[in-house]
Amino acid sequence: MRTLEVTLPGASYPIHIGAGALRSRLPGLVAQATRDAAVIVTNETVARLYPGVIEEALREVRVRTAAVVIPDGERYKTLDTLATIYDGLMQAEANRGSALIAFGGGVVGDIAGFAAATFMRGMPLIQVPTTLLAQVDSSVGGKTAVNHRDGKNAIGAFKQPAGVVMDLEFLGTLPQRELRAGLFELIKHGIIRDRALFDDLAAAKDLLAGAPGSRGGWAFWEDVIHRSCRVKAQVVQEDEREENVRAILNFVHTLGHLIETHTGYGTYLHGEAVGAGMLFAAFASHAWGLLPQGELRRIRAALEPLLTPVRMAPLDEARFTTLLRHDKKPVAATLRFIVLEAIGRAGIRPGTAPAELWTLFQRFLADSPQVLRLAA
Repeated sequence: MRTLEVTLPGASYPIHIGAGALRSRLPGLVAQATRDAAVIVTNETVARLYPGVIEEALREVRVRTAAVVIPDGERYKTLDTLATIYDGLMQAEANRGSALIAFGGGVVGDIAGFAAATFMRGMPLIQVPTTLLAQVDSSVGGKTAVNHRDGKNAIGAFKQPAGVVMDLEFLGTLPQRELRAGLFELIKHGIIRDRALFDDLAAAKDLLAGAPGSRGGWAFWEDVIHRSCRVKAQVVQEDEREENVRAILNFVHTLGHLIETHTGYGTYLHGEAVGAGMLFAAFASHAWGLLPQGELRRIRAALEPLLTPVRMAPLDEARFTTLLRHDKKPVAATLRFIVLEAIGRAGIRPGTAPAELWTLFQRFLADSPQVLRLAA
């Protein structure tokens, strides 16, 4: 079991990582967060796989519990689903002293976190992520959101949790596609700030190909998840509100969010879109003379075997530009594009024009049809 502390002004919290963390760490977090009630927000898949597991873990804490079950999938990360959560909180007679437990993947963490940020002007939030992607991405850092039809995560708020419990045993029921989606976020953190983490992941293809915990127990996963979360925690501690350096965590999101919006939410998992976006960002960085050819080759060798090829409906420059500007990172008419100078070292390229990215996008399509292709 490992614990990582995130230290922010007025909002420090622990991240507990390990097999069995739910039973050993969740009760204490809930007891610190509330003496009233704990409302569990989860989705239909997790509720079916793990019925009553949170309630059982909290049996001795002696707080009221209630559950709100929402549909499973990115396409349900909407204001309508958010209203369902608010209805459940009202029915449970929750208040600002109650705790909300987000129990599920990234969609649950994002939308439940947004509910916790806004219900009664804020209530304690505890993240219990059940997918690899959620463990290394959305559960850490305090960003919460729902989607708009024209932009992913366009409506949101910052809400730091009171704590995060990452029980590795939940990874044992992940489909292989979901596991691969999470691997892209793990690799991303190595690429932007921890070269040794990237090297270890690139060298562990045999472990990555199997079910988590099946070879050598949980030690490998506990280690790489801890290191990945440490990268994100360090960046968030430097820039909680994404005014500067935290933007490097958006490496790949320029194209990744465009893919998710243009193909329809849920067609590709977030991690799959991140994988394609990483390759485009590395390609662009090399085209601008920032990333050496050898580094680009290493990134492609690590990522391409894990990829689900992306197929998108045709789009023209006007649609491409509109989607970029609906994303949450534009400044005036240009973008802050996150680039690589080397594996483990990312930077910010301000003033990047959408027209410049459109030209590079056309070159990328021609260079990497095995990664991304527009339908005829």
